[in-house]
Amino acid sequence: MIWLQVEARLCLFKPSKKEFHEEVLIAEFETNILSAVQALYDSWGWFGVAALLVFENATGITPSEIILGLAGWMLISEHQLPPAMIFVGGFYSAIGSTLGSSLAYWAARLGGRPLVDKLAHWVKIDPAHITRVENQFHRWGIGFVLVGRVIPGVRTVVSIPAGLARMPFITFFVATFIGAYIWCSLLIGAGYILGHEWTIISQYLQRFFPYLATIGAAAFLAYLLIRRYVLGRSAFNLGKP
Repeated sequence: MIWLQVEARLCLFKPSKKEFHEEVLIAEFETNILSAVQALYDSWGWFGVAALLVFENATGITPSEIILGLAGWMLISEHQLPPAMIFVGGFYSAIGSTLGSSLAYWAARLGGRPLVDKLAHWVKIDPAHITRVENQFHRWGIGFVLVGRVIPGVRTVVSIPAGLARMPFITFFVATFIGAYIWCSLLIGAGYILGHEWTIISQYLQRFFPYLATIGAAAFLAYLLIRRYVLGRSAFNLGKP
């Protein structure tokens, strides 16, 4: 599939020898990456997906669109499993995402801003971007952690301001898991539906971003309602003679 895309680009644009060489190198790199991911999925299944997501959420390096889109295609569609497996895969993926986010959270909480700036330099994250996310976190609190999990460009960074602000870890963990489950299930489902065309997931993410934000807001509202109900029940039980 990748080589066909490269051939189409070469025919359309008639690149120079240097551009041709770069296209071939990129195609070979992508092919090697896909082969490695497929081997990991064949050997470890959803545990392999979870392991990749631990790394992705701790560093922000590997795009989740690739990890989860391939998982939906290779682990569900290719094996002709029922669509209900999307939600099972979403659970395993959300666990991996939450564990990886927890690593970033504790690094920020224990190491403070000096460690955050140093790690940001290593993984090529603009410190100014972290500052912008941090400002939004101080404005919205837990709601931003939950909704931020379905916002590209924010989801892998939002753990940092939560750690810097020493947000209660249990609260962070629950909000992150809920948001991650929604995000992972959506991308796995997209990979399942698109199959071999999973590479266009990024285009769909840009097109349907407002809907993703709405889903995140709805999840936050549901969390607040459930929390209010639980706290209300607890206060009622404590008031009983």
